[in-house]
Amino acid sequence: MTAALLNPPDTRDTLGSQCRDTAARARAASEVLVGLSTAAKNAWLLSAAAALEAHSAEVLEANARDVAAAPGFGLNAAAVDRLKLTPARIKAAADGLRQVAALPDPVGEVREGGLRPNGLQVLKVGVPIGVVFFIYESRPNVTVDAAGLCVKSGNAVILRGGKEAIHSNTAIHRVLSAELAKCGLPTDAVQLVATTDREAVGHFLRMPEFVDLAIPRGGKGLIERVVAEARMPVMKHFDGNCHVYVDAAADLDMAERIVVNAKCARPGVCNAAESLLVHAAVAGTFLPKIGTALAARGVEVRGCDATRELLPAAKPATDADHRAEFLDLIISVKVVETLDAAVSHINEYGSKHTDAIVTRDIAAARRFAQRVDAAAVVVNASTRFNDGFELGLGAEIGISTDKFHARGPCGLRELTTYKYVVTGDGQVRE
Repeated sequence: MTAALLNPPDTRDTLGSQCRDTAARARAASEVLVGLSTAAKNAWLLSAAAALEAHSAEVLEANARDVAAAPGFGLNAAAVDRLKLTPARIKAAADGLRQVAALPDPVGEVREGGLRPNGLQVLKVGVPIGVVFFIYESRPNVTVDAAGLCVKSGNAVILRGGKEAIHSNTAIHRVLSAELAKCGLPTDAVQLVATTDREAVGHFLRMPEFVDLAIPRGGKGLIERVVAEARMPVMKHFDGNCHVYVDAAADLDMAERIVVNAKCARPGVCNAAESLLVHAAVAGTFLPKIGTALAARGVEVRGCDATRELLPAAKPATDADHRAEFLDLIISVKVVETLDAAVSHINEYGSKHTDAIVTRDIAAARRFAQRVDAAAVVVNASTRFNDGFELGLGAEIGISTDKFHARGPCGLRELTTYKYVVTGDGQVRE
């Protein structure tokens, strides 16, 4: 694993040539990775996990420098929480690598197959995408996840983390880099772009001859820039405006637990709830109950007129509030007359990320799951479960709200495509 662009270039031409060299080396590494055995890739994953834990003190020291500098970048409390590493989070990242090692290898997997009447054997076989350019912001544990997922799925990856986490990412990179060579994997399989020059991103996005897929993970501004400039496919989600709908047939104690967890556990992540919809039949009972619980945790409520009648301390909600991804202890609340009204509101204002219903009515749950247009629909559980680890994928490289070629948490299988392998015995087409 090599660090690319460690020294800031003096000119734009130099930066462009260095980016091109990095991308070309990634392409060469990808051609080696495609032929590696599962055992070789797993050996690196396990070795990298052990190395990360063994050097956690170095990583935490580097992370402390980033956290100390965070106010200078204007990071709010939720963003600092995403940036901060702890011994538990480092252990979780290492365990994520071990979990990826334990997962089936999608490369070489026969996904469909059969024998044609003329004797041709036709197999649909999983293959790597090739080279992934991954751009992300202030979550240094993502460096570990992305490296592990890309290597296991046979892809070379170019990692471009945010300036807020530069010391953390460099330390993680340094810890993991030695393990590639030790395990016989190409050192250019994972490269870290260590310059904070934003122009580097543009250079990589203009190299479809080397980069097969761009994955931005961060704020809406970053993702919009990548979508606008990329000359290769982009896997992304713009917002995480996730809803919890409390149905007329909801268990209200369950609904309180779910809403509090979805909103308050980690408000700065994309699967946190930002909007609450409550059926009018239970609003009079549930809203005072959940209002007290949210207020105790410092959550600001922005509600519709019906909500404010029941929660006088709530601020009036605007149209923009219903569309917002707050990433903070703020939630929009609306009282709806029917399940269909809830679905219509979600499909209009939501971001197609994660939406949940709390109900004991099986028919209502089925109707909600069928009609809500989201990457994940959750019944009687927190939106926070839309996560690769929680859904059994191991680590994830992101959550996609696209419909092609992957949707929801993107793990190993979503980092592969397929090709047809056709085997005959001398057949020719008449």
